[in-house]
Amino acid sequence: MDSKTLLGLEWQTLQNNHEQYEKSALLIKLSSLAFGLAGLAASVPLLWLGLTVGLCWLLEGIYKTYQARMVERLLQVEILLQQVAPSAPAMQLYTQWTDNRPGGLSLIAGYARSALRPTVAYPYLPILLLGGLAKLLHWV
Repeated sequence: MDSKTLLGLEWQTLQNNHEQYEKSALLIKLSSLAFGLAGLAASVPLLWLGLTVGLCWLLEGIYKTYQARMVERLLQVEILLQQVAPSAPAMQLYTQWTDNRPGGLSLIAGYARSALRPTVAYPYLPILLLGGLAKLLHWV
């Protein structure tokens, strides 16, 4: 096999693994939701619910860190693919993504905005808020 084919195969493998990490992050979210709801139903103290949800949140952060490292290799592969076939714009997703990435405080602010987006904050924030409301109203 030529180097372009091998690099293309590596890119596809890394891309598939990247998506698998995304699926794992969703599974962590769903587990957090299940733990939170089960904990509320079983009258688990709010502190323990909060710690469990927080632990899931941190675990997802670890998965996202692994995913980010995978992107680093994807970027290297994309550079190599561009060198091997400069006229072919295929497999340049992460390069283009990185080119549009802000730096410094803008990046941190972007992370904070992303963490507060409904697709990321769910189910963490609702579970914490419902748990607090349930505790406040003495439902638990």
